[in-house]
Amino acid sequence: MAIRQKMYQPKVSELHPEWHVIDADGKTLGRLSTEIASLLQGKHRPAYVPYVNTGDYVIVVNAEKIAVTGAKLEQKKYYRHSGYHGGLKESSLKEMLESHPERVLKQSVKGMLPKNIPGRRMLRRLKIYSGDSHPHQAQVSASESTNNDSN
Repeated sequence: MAIRQKMYQPKVSELHPEWHVIDADGKTLGRLSTEIASLLQGKHRPAYVPYVNTGDYVIVVNAEKIAVTGAKLEQKKYYRHSGYHGGLKESSLKEMLESHPERVLKQSVKGMLPKNIPGRRMLRRLKIYSGDSHPHQAQVSASESTNNDSN
């Protein structure tokens, strides 16, 4: 008679999300997005389960300096609709990087996350900034101090 072992269930009290700061200066859009999506989902942790948000917070700075390969700057299109007839708006990647560089990275990461409620909660933990400064220095330093205490 086989004895079935129970699967590990992470508890909310056991989860301690960390804060990661990533500099996007010169990094490729897709490769950076997969790294961020993995951190948001918690796939780098041994306690990962797909149905619980076990991920960390991710802060991305210098989003306007992100790089793309090939002719994507002119060929890649982003669409949005106002909800009215004839309200479909189209813009290229180059236009989006000039006007809203945060949206480009956020939309790229959003496509790599699960399309359900935990996926939307994971996306809320992503903070993207165009410049090289961010207002989350207190959280980052607190996360680093708790990591140093536990080691």
